Amino acid sequence: MKLKYAIIALTFVMSLGGYSQNSTLKSYTLDECISIALENNLDLKSTYLRANSAKINYRQSLLNMTPSVNGNFNLGVNDGRSIDPFTNDFINQELTFSNLGLSLNMTIFNGFRLLNLAKQNLLNKKASEMEAEAARQDLVLNVTLTYLQVLNAKAVLDLNKARLETTKQQLKIQEDFYKNESGNPADYNDILGQLASDETNVLNSESNYNSTKLSLVQLLNLKNDIDIQALDLMLDIEKYGLSSDDVFNAALENLAAVKAQELRLKASKKGISVAKAQFTPEVSVFAGINSNYSSAAQIFNATGTSIVDTGDFVTVGGQNLPVQSEQTNFEAQQIEFSDQLDNNLNTVVGISVSVPLLNGFRAKNNVAIEKINAEESLLQLERTHLDIKNTITQVHFDMEATYNRYQSLQRQVDAYQESYRINEIRFNNGVSNFLNYITSKNNLDNAKVNLANAKYEYLLRVKVLDYYRGKS
Repeated sequence: MKLKYAIIALTFVMSLGGYSQNSTLKSYTLDECISIALENNLDLKSTYLRANSAKINYRQSLLNMTPSVNGNFNLGVNDGRSIDPFTNDFINQELTFSNLGLSLNMTIFNGFRLLNLAKQNLLNKKASEMEAEAARQDLVLNVTLTYLQVLNAKAVLDLNKARLETTKQQLKIQEDFYKNESGNPADYNDILGQLASDETNVLNSESNYNSTKLSLVQLLNLKNDIDIQALDLMLDIEKYGLSSDDVFNAALENLAAVKAQELRLKASKKGISVAKAQFTPEVSVFAGINSNYSSAAQIFNATGTSIVDTGDFVTVGGQNLPVQSEQTNFEAQQIEFSDQLDNNLNTVVGISVSVPLLNGFRAKNNVAIEKINAEESLLQLERTHLDIKNTITQVHFDMEATYNRYQSLQRQVDAYQESYRINEIRFNNGVSNFLNYITSKNNLDNAKVNLANAKYEYLLRVKVLDYYRGKS
C-alpha cells in the first residue's frame, strides 16, 4: 500500500511538472472563449454586415415615400452656329450659356407598392437580425462543443500520462528484480512492451488534444496557442429531464433560425402584394422652377440724339435739298447673370398619371414569380422544422444511450478499481503474476478513458439540446 501511495504522489508531482511547461500559455475559461469568438469570428462579422445592409434597405424604402427634390446646373461654351437661348434667334458666334433649375416629384398613389415594399423590407430586416442571432447562437454552440472536446482530449491525455507514470514505476521495480535475478525475466520484458504501448497512447492523445485546441483557436480567430480551464463549468452528470418533443416545441418558439425562416415567409408573401401593384395606375405630382443665362443677351440704353441724312431729297426753287431727321442713339450693354436669372425665371406644376396597358405581361409574370418565391419560403420553413425535429430526436436518443452507458462505465470503473487494488498488492508481494496485474491495470485504465469519453459525449449532447431550446 505504501508503494501505491508513493506512485500516486509521484504521478501528481510529475503531472504538475508537465503542465509547468505550458505555464506561459494564457488560460481561458469557456465564457472568455465565447466572448473572444463573438468579437473576432469573421463569419459572424459577415452576418452582421448583411443585417446592416437589410437595415439600410428598409430605411431607403421609407424614404422612397417622401418627395424627391433635385437641382440641376450646367455651364458651357458653344462656338459656331447655334440658337441664342435669350432671343431664340440663330447666331454664329461664341456663346457662353447656363441653365439651372429645381424640380420636385412625389408619388401620390401606385397601388400601395411603396408601402408594401417598406413592409417587406421591414420583415427582411427582422429576418436578417434573426439570422445574425442564429449565427451568434451557432458560434456559441460550436465554441462550447469544441471547448468540451478539448477538455475531453485533455482528460484522456491526463489519464494516459498517469497510466504511463504508473508503468514507469512498475518498470523500475521489475528492473531491480531483473538486475538482481530475483524476478521473472518475462515480466520485465512484458512491462517494457507495456511501456511502449503507454507511450504511444500518450503521443496519440497529445496529437488529438493539440488538434482540438487548434479547432478552438480557429473559431476564436487567434494567432497564438491557448490553454483552457473548466472552472466556470458544471461537469456533473445529471439525467436530462425533457423529452425530445419538449425540446422540439421549445425550439419552434425560441430558436432564432426558426424565427428567421418565418419572417422570410412573411416577407415573400408581402412581395406578392408589391408585384400586384404593377397592375394599378400610378399618380404623381410634379413641380419645377427654371431659369437660364446667355452671354449674347444684351440691353440697349439711349445715349442721346443726332441729326442724320435720310437719303431723300426735296426740290425747292429748282435746288435739291437733303432730308434729315433726328435719330436716338443707343449703346449695347451686357445683362448681368443675376438679372438674367430673374428675367428668365419660369415655374411649372402638374399631375401625372401612368396607366399600365400592355407591358409584355411583365406584371403578371412578376406576380407568378413572387408566388413561387413564397411557396419556396414555405417549403424552406417546413424543411427547417423537419431537420430540427430529426436532429433533436437523434441527439436525444444518443444522449439517453450515452447516459446509460456512462452509468454502466461508472460501475465498471468501480469494479476494475477494486480488482486493480487487489492485483497490485498481490503482484507487489509476489503472490500473483505480471499477466494478472497488467490485465487488471489495462482494464482499469481503459475503463477510465471510456468513462471520460462518455461523460463529455453526454455533455456535448446536452449542450446541443440546450441550443435547440434557445438556451445558448
